[in-house]
Amino acid sequence: VKVYFKMAAPLRFDGRVVLVTGAGGGLGREYALLFGERGASVVVNDLGGSMTGDGGGTSRPADVVVDQIKAKGGKAVANYDSVEDGEKLVKTALDNFGRIDIVINNAGILRDRSFARTSDLDWDLIHRVHLRGSFMVTRAAWPHMKKQKFGRIIMTTSTAGIYGNFGQANYSAAKMGLVGLSHTLAIEGKKYNIQSNALAPTAGSRLTQTVWPQELVDQIKPEFVAPLVAWLCHDSCSETGGIFECGAGWMSKLRYEKSKGVVVRKKNQAFTPEAVRENWEKIVDFTESNHPTSITEGMTHLMAAISEVEGGVETNNASANIMPHTIAADSEINVQKALEAKFPPAKWTYTNKESILYNLGVGVSTQQEDYLNFLYEGSEDFSVLPTYGVIPSLMCAFDVFGGGIPGSGIVIDPTRVVHGEQYMELYKPLPTEGTLTSHVRIADVLDKGSGMLIIEDIETYDEKGELVAYNQMAAFVVGSGGFGGKKSSSKAKPTVNPPKRSPDATMSEKTSIDQAALYRLSGDRNPLHIDPSFAAMGGFKEPILHGLCSFGYAARHVLKKFANNDVSKFKAIKVRFAKPVLPGQTLQTDMWQEGTRIHFNTKVAETGSVCLSGAYIDLHSVDVRPVSAPAGQGLLSDVVFKEMGSRMKEQPQVAKQVNSILTFVITKDKKPMRRWTLDLKGNNELYEGDPKKGKADVTITVDDSDYVDLVTGKLNGQKAFMSGKLKVKGNIMLAAKLSTIFEATRKEAMADSLLSEPIFAEMAKRIESNPNLVKNVKAIFQWNITKDGKTQTWTVDLKNGNGAAYKGTPQGGAKAGCTLTLSDDDFVDMVMGKLNAQKAFMTGKLKMSGNIMLAQKLEGIFADAKAKL
Repeated sequence: VKVYFKMAAPLRFDGRVVLVTGAGGGLGREYALLFGERGASVVVNDLGGSMTGDGGGTSRPADVVVDQIKAKGGKAVANYDSVEDGEKLVKTALDNFGRIDIVINNAGILRDRSFARTSDLDWDLIHRVHLRGSFMVTRAAWPHMKKQKFGRIIMTTSTAGIYGNFGQANYSAAKMGLVGLSHTLAIEGKKYNIQSNALAPTAGSRLTQTVWPQELVDQIKPEFVAPLVAWLCHDSCSETGGIFECGAGWMSKLRYEKSKGVVVRKKNQAFTPEAVRENWEKIVDFTESNHPTSITEGMTHLMAAISEVEGGVETNNASANIMPHTIAADSEINVQKALEAKFPPAKWTYTNKESILYNLGVGVSTQQEDYLNFLYEGSEDFSVLPTYGVIPSLMCAFDVFGGGIPGSGIVIDPTRVVHGEQYMELYKPLPTEGTLTSHVRIADVLDKGSGMLIIEDIETYDEKGELVAYNQMAAFVVGSGGFGGKKSSSKAKPTVNPPKRSPDATMSEKTSIDQAALYRLSGDRNPLHIDPSFAAMGGFKEPILHGLCSFGYAARHVLKKFANNDVSKFKAIKVRFAKPVLPGQTLQTDMWQEGTRIHFNTKVAETGSVCLSGAYIDLHSVDVRPVSAPAGQGLLSDVVFKEMGSRMKEQPQVAKQVNSILTFVITKDKKPMRRWTLDLKGNNELYEGDPKKGKADVTITVDDSDYVDLVTGKLNGQKAFMSGKLKVKGNIMLAAKLSTIFEATRKEAMADSLLSEPIFAEMAKRIESNPNLVKNVKAIFQWNITKDGKTQTWTVDLKNGNGAAYKGTPQGGAKAGCTLTLSDDDFVDMVMGKLNAQKAFMTGKLKMSGNIMLAQKLEGIFADAKAKL
């Protein structure tokens, strides 16, 4: 009975004195009323100013709240001072009630501006009220709380401070400052039984009533926040140093999360941005994260890192980790002499036979559609692949690694040399036969601790003395480090990691079991690639494929996908050789296009090991044929094109006005997805693909969603062209006639079709392929999509069975947990990220009924639908 009574007993504040700032209305008023009802003596502070802090507010709102508390038998007194005069507020409590126990820092104003328009006054006023005001009031109360060994403090932060928010740089900075202040007060106040917590409430108030719709204000009343504040301030609550979000009766505690991280720095080695770049994926990997709650816990990993670095192997003396026979123990390395060293030029003579042999060595096959261009010297377009440009440079490299660098003290054991990176740039297409002369110089010599990195620059000239190719080879000499040299060089061509998105193209090819035996005939006769006993000396169970062979394969893949196998479009290539490949394994190249630069990584398909990393090819221009979107994948423009052809046939006057063939290339995420031809010259028809007869008079390239905006009139064609959203090739004057076509389409085709239909179709596929969505969401959503006064209803059922999305209201007598209503255009913009859902709701474009909190669970489905549309 005693236990039950203790649990069921109401939380009282008899004998406690509470100071609530900004208590004339909104949240502050509810806090004051609740504490007054629960037995506390309340100081109701409110300056009576406007919500922007510049005067003009109502007079004495604090008096009204005091009267309400007293009317219910409570004790309260008003205070009208600014929170910057914190001593006066606390003095009011002491003069009237003799003590101060609880401080609720709630007073606030808004002066929202975009960052560029934020004035000094906008910044200063916000900080004076929110951050400085909370500091002044709390500091005035602090000594009294310490003396009485009791205190409870609430700092009012905001989701704008925690997450940031557009137009609130001043407000966000001040609100996040309160989080740090609260944390420190919790630490300093612990031994005095003073607790401090930060609260980010969501509630309707005078600061929000002008921007939020009434239905939202009704759902998030201030009284739905006040109980959390009361509990955090009660004697029996031990919570301190916390951050909480609260609104509409929902409450949650936030915590920090830190990735496991990785120690990037090595002892006695220069710590570089490149080292950070190479470890970035580990740095941001939260797989093995932790949740520090104090600066001591936060420092744990730092101290462990220092211990790990200091416990590492010393690499600054000539004897550390040096393998035998690499560099003589008594040799003295002179890097400057290496940079000044002269080497004889190396000549390389080849015929079309060697060109064909090289092409075969990097995977060209008679099974490929255009093999004659690379395997038959009689072909009109006979070419040697651009990567053949590395072969002449190897002869110079062999001169260096075969003996050493004269006068530098560097004597190299070729069995210890590992090809690390390769850069090659062509200044014109390679001839299929001729004599090339290469000149090498040492660009730099680096001390990597466990080895020496030698960077060679090699220039190759043709018989006319014209520069044909430039190569840079970075070779690692194992066991030759520790000579006290520098760790990095500005002369090295850097690798570049690919974009963090799905590849734009992928190509896989299985190598032959004899691939290395074939490739070595092009000039690289290193026995590591043919002799098992020599491979064993290098630590391999069997001979491995040449890194430059994989290099050639990958370059072919890029040329195939982005240059239509036109070797003249090739400009440069850079790769890092990451892991070895065995002959017979499959090479998979993943490619990302960024303008004329094609990033790529190549991996062994059988193992998943990346063999070429940080790689890219620069092209003079890109020639990529659009491919149809994957089967079943819809584009927003499909709805428009679906009707456009039939409408054009019904309006022959449009064809007569335009009298041209137009090709539309529709892209998504910069990738061509559809190619449509509108023939208004011959048969007056529209179809997918290139023109059936003749050539297009004009080709228009535009993003899927931008095309829809053009047709619907949301996007001006001239502005689209000037901003680069609309690209025109051919007779540019014909593009002016697009308005005629779009106007006809807008009047007819768009009248009957909804752009949201393919999005719901994608949602249905997403749900079908992911049954876990039902387990995670457990709700039914009804969408009412409006257009021209008509409404089309869709149901997204993530509650029953495996889930479904279908046209119409919920089936089987089920009811929607949340109903959402908005226009067709706004729905599309919201899914595509052009319209913020929260802003749509607050401005009335999106109307919701039922449990509106459920709408947050649609985010994952929207993201997936957007990715596929």
